[in-house]
Amino acid sequence: MKQKNSLKLSILAILSVLTLLLAGCGGGSQQASGGNEASGKEQTYTFKATHVTQETHVWHQTALKFGEELDKLSNGKMKLDVYPASQLGPEKDMVSQLETGAIDFGFLTNAYMSTRQESLNAWFMPFAFKSLKDAVAVRESAPAKDMLKELEAQGLVGLDFGFAGNRHILMKDGHIASPADLKGKKVRIIGSPAIQDFWTAIGAGPTAMPLPEVYTSLQTGVIDGIDIDLDALVTEKYYENAENLTLTNHFTFPTVIVMSQASYNKLSAEDQEIVKTAIKNAVDWGVQEAINRESANLETLKQAGVKVEELTDATSFESMIKQVEETYSQKSPIIKAFLEETKK
Repeated sequence: MKQKNSLKLSILAILSVLTLLLAGCGGGSQQASGGNEASGKEQTYTFKATHVTQETHVWHQTALKFGEELDKLSNGKMKLDVYPASQLGPEKDMVSQLETGAIDFGFLTNAYMSTRQESLNAWFMPFAFKSLKDAVAVRESAPAKDMLKELEAQGLVGLDFGFAGNRHILMKDGHIASPADLKGKKVRIIGSPAIQDFWTAIGAGPTAMPLPEVYTSLQTGVIDGIDIDLDALVTEKYYENAENLTLTNHFTFPTVIVMSQASYNKLSAEDQEIVKTAIKNAVDWGVQEAINRESANLETLKQAGVKVEELTDATSFESMIKQVEETYSQKSPIIKAFLEETKK
């Protein structure tokens, strides 16, 4: 009996050792969504990115390009799901989700972010850029990089700036040659402090409203015109309710591309570099695409019957320009440095 018990104990001991050995040899690749930790030989990621524009917009196309670059540079271990047209909520909610890591990447409008960070108003200094190409050139400047660095205080990693195009003026009645043509007119603007101040200085009635309301507001006469970039104008077809376009280049319109600090911190140093390289490659492509679209979109609008004129002399706006520049230069040294950069 004792011999049998001893044999049983020996067998149990052997089985226990085998179990431990098998456990040590086990494992494998486990998917991590949004940068969550995973165990195994190679960690994979399925990131979430979001923005406010339609799928035809250059920002969405840039986000898709970013996904392609991530996949290529990571040898397939990084994937990106893109949620366009505010599918994950308005920008205020997007930022809240970015802060917690529920969303990994955001292509946020500089307009909204300028309400959260003073220095970003630099991009909305009036008539700072004669063309989109001029605006893109400042993307790599020291003041632009300083703006991205400041985003760390909000739990965000500032990655880059993309562009949709410069801003122009579409009116139901007539074109724009001077501030007098805008006095008392209700013009839909994007909600940014610097933009609001400029339009107020002109004497217009700046009216901030969500994009989905703009089409019917033009149609019903709630507003007289809009401050718009050509890509959005073509995408949203506002020209169906207002046919007078003045090419003014009075603002540019960037997207601030950010990553959740919470998500970023979960990546290895090597994976962080993959993200940075992928976004640079995508934005380099995207800004060139935006420049190319300026002429293509203009031709599309002309073919659609839009009456196009160009503001060739902006001297009548000089007092408003000076007023806004002086106000915001005093608010942020980055804005002051940015303006000096644009005037070189």
